[in-house]
Parts: sequence; structure tokens; C-alpha cells
Amino acid sequence: MRVVRVRQFGTPEVLSVEESEEPQAGPGQVVIAVEVAGVSFGDTSIRAGRYPFPLPFIPGWEVGGRITQVGPDGDQSLVGERVVALVKTGGGYAERVVVDIATICPVPQTLPIEQAVGVFVAGGTALYMSKMAHIRPGEAVLVTAAAGSTGSQLVQFAKAAGAGIVIGAAGSKEKLALVARLGADAGINYREENWTEQVRDATGGKGADVVFDAVGGTIGQQAFEVTARGRGRLVVYGSSSGTETTIGMHTLSQRGVTLIGALGIAMTRTEQETLADSRNALQEAVAGRLIAVLGPTYPLERAAEAHAAIEARENVGKILLIP
Repeated sequence: MRVVRVRQFGTPEVLSVEESEEPQAGPGQVVIAVEVAGVSFGDTSIRAGRYPFPLPFIPGWEVGGRITQVGPDGDQSLVGERVVALVKTGGGYAERVVVDIATICPVPQTLPIEQAVGVFVAGGTALYMSKMAHIRPGEAVLVTAAAGSTGSQLVQFAKAAGAGIVIGAAGSKEKLALVARLGADAGINYREENWTEQVRDATGGKGADVVFDAVGGTIGQQAFEVTARGRGRLVVYGSSSGTETTIGMHTLSQRGVTLIGALGIAMTRTEQETLADSRNALQEAVAGRLIAVLGPTYPLERAAEAHAAIEARENVGKILLIP
């Protein structure tokens, strides 16, 4: 069986395809023949060694495919079931993977497996962040990295929550056109020097009531500056620029902005809470109310290219590996 393995932390080139033993399902587990594996910015951070993770390992924490084996005393009728799943300890960049039965969710034939993988984690994440931000009807919402896999779904959830204006910020005309198709009321290129002035103009000078930022660095700092005083909520869930945003506590207090660290909160959530949001996002996709924007696909042998594309911030939507 072919897998992508990391034996040392580093650049995308540390991702290498190897042969591995066939996985076997234990009690409470199933084996999935992987048709699609999701690739995320978090994957690149773990590969680079930014988070502690035991070596060697097979990346990949979100997959879709069909169940080929059920563990001892399990429900054998699950064999052949089309599912998406969370792979809690990694292993998704492979032809087959073992997952806990508790983490799977059936996918109806009406929904392409690529769409299912595209919404299961990113959509679940967007859903819980939109709930944390308590978006109220009529409020102004700003989403940076709005053409990314999570950002594009935040745009859709903000609209569904009744936001008065949803502003999608991205770094190219192509990405802004996509954001408009998803329902954003305004699209702003944050590579333009006056982009923050455009946000203020779009919000009548007050700034955005809710800001979701995954870029960090200078963009994150500027996003904070256009968060509405006194009532604004800034939800930080990444730093794809490679640089964190530094906000002084005194400045934060003076502006009266609520800062929400989405990643830290996510790490304290139970598996059941995380899966509930993922399954709800999947149901929204099945009902046609949520769309995953899909980016390019790569075979396992080109996993390094997939990671490089994410780190270069070139991708639009969700990047997928096809074993």
C-alpha cells in the first residue's frame, strides 16, 4: 500500500511516497479505501515542525471513501458504505486508513465525495466559529482569506446568519470573483494599500462588527484596526502569511474589541462537539445550502506540490489528494 510519510520536519520535500503494510481494523474501527484526502494549512504546519508530533508519521486528518473492513464484533453491514471521516492520529495521505467508527459519517450518493471532504472539516470549523462570533442580523462581517476552504464557507455561514453586509477580502481578482459568487456583498483586495479604507467605506465608517482572520501578520493587524470599537469581535484562526499578528493588551482594551482564539478553543472541545458541527455542515451541503470551493487535486506522489501551493497562498478553495 502506498502512503506519504514524513521522517523529519522541514520543507514540502520531506514528504515522500513509501510502501507500507496494509492496515487492520481493531475493535471499534474500520478501514477506509481512500478516494479523497483533504490537505490543509494545518497539515503544512505540522510537517514543518511548528507543532509537536511524533516522527515518523503519515499526514492527513480528513478522508472520504468506502469502508472495506470492519473490526472484530463490528457491524459488517458497514462494508461498502460511502463515508467521510476524521483521522484523529493522522494517516489520511494513503490508499487505505484505519479510523474509529465514531468519527465516520455516511455520504449520500447525491453528494460528490470531494464536496463531502471539502465541507466536513472546513465547514465544521466555519460553523463553530460563526457560532462563537454570535453574528447578529444586520451586522457587518469581514472575512480575510475569503477564497480559502474555510474562509469561503465562513462567507456562506455569515450570509445565512443574516449579516447585513459580508465583505470578503482576498489577494487577487480571481479570488474576489469567487467570493462574489458565494454571496459576499463586497469584495476587497487586501494587497491594495487602501483596503482598510474600503472596509470602512463599506461599513459606513464604523468598521466590521465581526472579523474572521486567518492571514495574520500585517493583514491581521489591519483587520484588527477595522474591527468596530466597543462591540467588535475578532476571530483569529490562523496565520497563513507565516507571521503572527501582535496586538498589545492595552490597545485591545482601549478599542473594546473581543478577541477570540479559535484554534485554542477548538483544542478544548470534545470529539463529540467537533463531529457534531462537521456532521451539521455536511447536512447543509447535502441540502444544497453549503458549497465547498474545490481547488486543484494531486496524486500522492505530488503531495509536496500540494503543500507548496498552500504555503505560497496560491490556492483557491480546498486542495485534495487523490490516491
